[in-house]
Amino acid sequence: MKYLEFTFHTTPCTEIVNDVLSAVLGEAGFESFVEQTDGIAAYIQKDLYNETVLKEALADFPLPDTQVEYAYQEAEDKDWNEEWEKNFFQPIIIGDRCVIHSTFHRDIPQAEYDIVINPQMAFGTGHHETTSLIIGELLDNDLQGKSLLDMGCGTSILAILARMRGAAPCTAVDIDEWCVRNSLENIELNGVDRISVFQGDASLLKDQGPFDVIIANINRNILLNDMKRYVSCMHPGSELYMSGFYVDDIPVIQAEAEHNGLRFVHHKEKNRWAAVKFVL
Repeated sequence: MKYLEFTFHTTPCTEIVNDVLSAVLGEAGFESFVEQTDGIAAYIQKDLYNETVLKEALADFPLPDTQVEYAYQEAEDKDWNEEWEKNFFQPIIIGDRCVIHSTFHRDIPQAEYDIVINPQMAFGTGHHETTSLIIGELLDNDLQGKSLLDMGCGTSILAILARMRGAAPCTAVDIDEWCVRNSLENIELNGVDRISVFQGDASLLKDQGPFDVIIANINRNILLNDMKRYVSCMHPGSELYMSGFYVDDIPVIQAEAEHNGLRFVHHKEKNRWAAVKFVL
């Protein structure tokens, strides 16, 4: 699957501006972001890129007195280990309970759950806030013996952690064939079983489940569009955890969830990113 690599130059170039830009781009279909000295680099599947959508999103940029310029090229299909290392991809550390790192990292802190990933071309773990929020939910809840679905699995680190926490069987789904290949490699690296990986979108969920737990760390628009499909493969008492959007997006997410019969439990936030929990 081909990706486009965008370089966005922001003025002023601040952490807040770049965080908001990442959120805006996420809603426009972009999947991964790398901080740069004068802005961010962002990646989107070539087939999903819509120039009109991007221009409209930037025209409605929520921060005043901000300029955003961009250029793009087709991204190479290449081994992303080196790219992540060059861009200082750091281990994701959640207290003393979980650490997620790549094979090139050294001096990794000890944790209850140690997950190894080789990112390659699989985007989706760039938002450490949303990843860590869902990780926190998986760590705080009893998963023993529960069936679990990881939608938009990316590198499958969430499914892998859930399996380590006793969830079984686990199902991981991503639209990107690179993510599927990378997930299979990461599952093997971590020596876990009972995780099935499939390529596709939420239409694959027809006749699947029911699942006890569903996690979806994607973006607001996809979640809103696909939520009814998640609910269709839940049973009374099933839990749905969603992230990939800002705190300001919670009302529209909650409205759609309640429209589909879900009950809001709580939300958690980190650096303005949010994760929400619903039950059926």
